Amino acid sequence: MNLSDFDYDLPERFIAQTPAEPRDSSRLLVLDRNRGTIEHRRFREIGAFLRPGDVLVLNNTRVIPARLWAHKARTGGKVELLLLRRTAARTWETLVGGSGVRPGAVLEVDGQPGLQATVLQDLGGSRRLLEFSQPLTPLLERVGHVPLPPYIHAPLADGERYQTVYARESGSAAAPTAGLHFTPELLLELKGSGVGLAYVTLHIGLDTFAPVTEERVEEHVIHTEWCQLTAETAQQINAARLAGGRVVAVGTTAVRVLESAAPTPALPREAGEAESKQGGVACPWQAVSAWEGPTGLFIVPGYRFRAVDALVTNFHLPRSTLLMLVSAFAGRERILAAYETAKTEGYKFYSFGDAMLIL
Repeated sequence: MNLSDFDYDLPERFIAQTPAEPRDSSRLLVLDRNRGTIEHRRFREIGAFLRPGDVLVLNNTRVIPARLWAHKARTGGKVELLLLRRTAARTWETLVGGSGVRPGAVLEVDGQPGLQATVLQDLGGSRRLLEFSQPLTPLLERVGHVPLPPYIHAPLADGERYQTVYARESGSAAAPTAGLHFTPELLLELKGSGVGLAYVTLHIGLDTFAPVTEERVEEHVIHTEWCQLTAETAQQINAARLAGGRVVAVGTTAVRVLESAAPTPALPREAGEAESKQGGVACPWQAVSAWEGPTGLFIVPGYRFRAVDALVTNFHLPRSTLLMLVSAFAGRERILAAYETAKTEGYKFYSFGDAMLIL
């Protein structure tokens, strides 16, 4: 596959700069893969497409104030830091914005006198391994800022609007944006109608920010992100599926957790699988198991989905790994056609944009 296969034109006016208010007033494009139909709704109406016994799988990660400002101790040059992953008590994998930030350089963090960071290692590109002079986690609320994506230029008055209402486990450099549409009231309404709510964790890191640069998609190396699916949650999901319910992943991050926790089927393709009219490859459903650790799962068209029946997602950037994942789930041509429909209908795209439900 070529990277250009996942390109499309999106004028800047389609990029949402502010979140919908209230959250569930955002629009919802419902794509039915079997019938090939599209419906236009409001997100608060998502319950009309869910059934008692279905289970929504939500990523409960919480965005940390991961953007810091600093300056070089020797020259005073300004540096921007985006924390990606803590590797030890005082060391972090970090994206560094600024010239000449080489191993051995010492940075002074703005807003916290005496707090310094030493560059230990060049990890390639703009990634660096930094060691701070003291544990950073207790100081983040004071010195850090919400790391909004670079395509959002409007300031965010309330940082909680870049968190899901069920965010609990701190560790992400970006929000799982498909979940931003849910309100507490909507979740209670869905639960009251018999839809299960299951929570997994995936801390979002580098690949939210790193573009795919290889023209041959298969040559792209996706960076790992830490995730967790507990034994209790696995049991809940498996019980729902065995009782006839559907596993509905909320966001591409929930998909990666579920598919990482589902074993590869033993049946050969010709015995247990068939090319699906839905655009991906049909595969016997696999029970998920408890899982904790890094996942480097890279989902592209042709991938055999084992654990996910339906997907709630936003509209993704051209040429991105996220667009490749939803194309694998619903078919590349069908997704790109749905995106063109969304543009015609005036949907908003990206993190604060509208949503899509793929059935």
